[in-house]
Amino acid sequence: MEKDNLPDASLTSNQLQKYAEDLAKVYQSEREKSKDLEAANQQLLKYADDLNKTVLELKEAYLDTIHRLALAAEYKDEDTGEHIIRMSRYCALIAEKLGLPAEEVKNILYASPMHDIGKIGIPDTILMKTGKLTEEEFEIMKTHTIIGANLLAHSRAEILQVAEQIAISHHEKWNGTGYPKGLSDDQIPLVGRIAGLADVFDALTSRRPYKEPYPIEKACEIIKKERGKHFDPDVVDVFMENIDEILKIKEEVGSADNALRSGFARSGRD
Repeated sequence: MEKDNLPDASLTSNQLQKYAEDLAKVYQSEREKSKDLEAANQQLLKYADDLNKTVLELKEAYLDTIHRLALAAEYKDEDTGEHIIRMSRYCALIAEKLGLPAEEVKNILYASPMHDIGKIGIPDTILMKTGKLTEEEFEIMKTHTIIGANLLAHSRAEILQVAEQIAISHHEKWNGTGYPKGLSDDQIPLVGRIAGLADVFDALTSRRPYKEPYPIEKACEIIKKERGKHFDPDVVDVFMENIDEILKIKEEVGSADNALRSGFARSGRD
């Protein structure tokens, strides 16, 4: 090979040096970009954490507002509010044992305390009466279901939508003799069927101005007798199959302190 055809060693060295410098610059640039990306990522994580905290605070405020709405309907009674706590927990347990999804169980837990929200619109002379209501007074009392549904209507919040269903339907009966619409069987929303049974059981087993509490055995006997009449047979069966857990809830929610700490209160007739 001729000498003129050999590569220029100095030129090759210069090129390699330049390549090395360019590569170093690229590496440094990528390192800086990586640092910027990591900083941006950390900032996004902080934003996400702040957002999660804000969402949690909003949810807590939302649920607190719901509880206070229930409290508004229950405020006039001297009862400590244990009924609402027990009733909502009974509802959640029944819903869970019926196999409802966890989100639906949670919704009924939070929505059921508003079952009697419509009693806000019932006159005190009727709401606080210790004796038996006249036929006319009872007709007025029955309107609390419609008033409650109207108060809760047209909400985009899922919990309030469930609460509306419960408010309007928790006094309907499986055989169609309930109120306000005389619905029967599956026409009654499941949440209303669940809340209706939970409400009645707690009313039977609780002291009221107009009655002493029924013994548990007597209350269960009444509920079983009303299976397929007042109550959905499937709901009754699940309730009775889990009566030990129901009674455990009743025992747990046994002090005024527990009721007050939970932020619920209770009034009027069931």
